[in-house]
Amino acid sequence: MKQFDYLRQISVFSQLEEKHLEKIDSISITRNYTKGRIIIMEGEPGEAFFYIKSGLVKISKLSGDGREHILHILNEGHVFAEVSLFSQEPYPATAEVMEDAQIGMIKNSDLEKLIIENPEVSLQLIKYLNKRLIEAQIKVRNLALYDTYGRTAQALVKLAEDHGRKTEQGIELDLGISRQELANIVGTTRETVIRVLAVFKKEKCIELDKSNIIIKNLERIKQWYS
Repeated sequence: MKQFDYLRQISVFSQLEEKHLEKIDSISITRNYTKGRIIIMEGEPGEAFFYIKSGLVKISKLSGDGREHILHILNEGHVFAEVSLFSQEPYPATAEVMEDAQIGMIKNSDLEKLIIENPEVSLQLIKYLNKRLIEAQIKVRNLALYDTYGRTAQALVKLAEDHGRKTEQGIELDLGISRQELANIVGTTRETVIRVLAVFKKEKCIELDKSNIIIKNLERIKQWYS
């Protein structure tokens, strides 16, 4: 196993040739973070591009009234802060560790130099950024089209697809996220999310186990926004 093989697990780099992975590894810096640590803060100068080698990271923004809105919960293989690449703009969101994590960091100046010298890397980044743009557009559309039940159902399905663990009881979302954090993902209040989850439980779509959620019927959940 080569030193840079771990980069094949990073979505944006997975299709690159060995020579490019070796170069990316040579400009990467690895740091370990404990739960609760802030990796980057919204508004700070955008100086680097990050990827997750292990652990769980929450990406969030603050609204004008100080409320947190969770944009993504990312695990191994995902990247973040990529929007600051090329633009020299401040980080548009905060990245906080939800469970102990090992994070790879590449300074924007180093990555830009690598991209100029290796067009194949540039193409992969463009494809990835385009995918993220489409995802953002879908999220904005969903906020406009669906009510709280639909948005909560979509959030649960997304969490199940990205982080769910299949058990005999169903798909377990063992993320340790609070009801408030789920509300921040959906874009509503904690009390509203609790009421929606109670309805989903009554309809036998989910089971609730302390902070964990077990999805009993994924297709039935999807019907809330289809």
